[in-house]
Amino acid sequence: MSLARFSLAGKNAIVTGSTRGIGRAIAELFAEAGARVVISSRNQESCETVAGEINARHGAGRAIAIACNISRKEALQRLVDESRATLGGIHIVVPNAAINPVFGPLASVSDEAWDKVMGTNLRSVWQLCTMTLPEMAARKDGAVVVISSIGALRGTPVLGAYSVSKAAEAALVRNLAVEYGPHNVRVNAIAPGLVTTEFARALWDNPEIAKTRLARTPLRRFGQPEDIAGVALLLASEAGSFITGQLYVADGGVTIGD
Repeated sequence: MSLARFSLAGKNAIVTGSTRGIGRAIAELFAEAGARVVISSRNQESCETVAGEINARHGAGRAIAIACNISRKEALQRLVDESRATLGGIHIVVPNAAINPVFGPLASVSDEAWDKVMGTNLRSVWQLCTMTLPEMAARKDGAVVVISSIGALRGTPVLGAYSVSKAAEAALVRNLAVEYGPHNVRVNAIAPGLVTTEFARALWDNPEIAKTRLARTPLRRFGQPEDIAGVALLLASEAGSFITGQLYVADGGVTIGD
């Protein structure tokens, strides 16, 4: 197999939550692989800063900045419309942005917090896919890479609502893969383990939690955002053209341990 199959030349990609952490690492790698990327988070200034840095490294026009609050359907539609108008089409979508406002048992989650988690983490992915998959299907080419979590695969005493939303994302991926597979559109998800991002700081920056987690991780290290970006490139590129409806686990082996 030629390395050219990992190229994203000529492709346009939307990556939500891409001003830091896993989303930024994916956007950076996609740009390096030849794609034009839409940098998106809630803050326009942050988006412009990251897009500017990518353009400085990989060439003018490689990245554009469009702020978006993914919990609002109208904001998602504007993200899609402006991306399409500027780039000419959308080939790849990476729904990465998510929230976790509650750290504790499910009994401590209020109705409002539950609705917020499900609306932001699950509904927004469904809406973004609904807005972009028909174009991919008409073109007979496209890929969606949802950033899920190993929380989708196991119970947790402190991240219950978040984990339920991520498990639902995995089910959404399977259903969309069945619907759009006949149109040569692939829909997959990645389930990262503990990655050293600001989003997960409460876990990896806690000495007691970190020590226990590392002891149970065969690779004996936490993930880096770049570790997840590499999997995303596989799933978004021609190299992953026979993969769809899957939840790829990238966790250093923690889910295979005792």
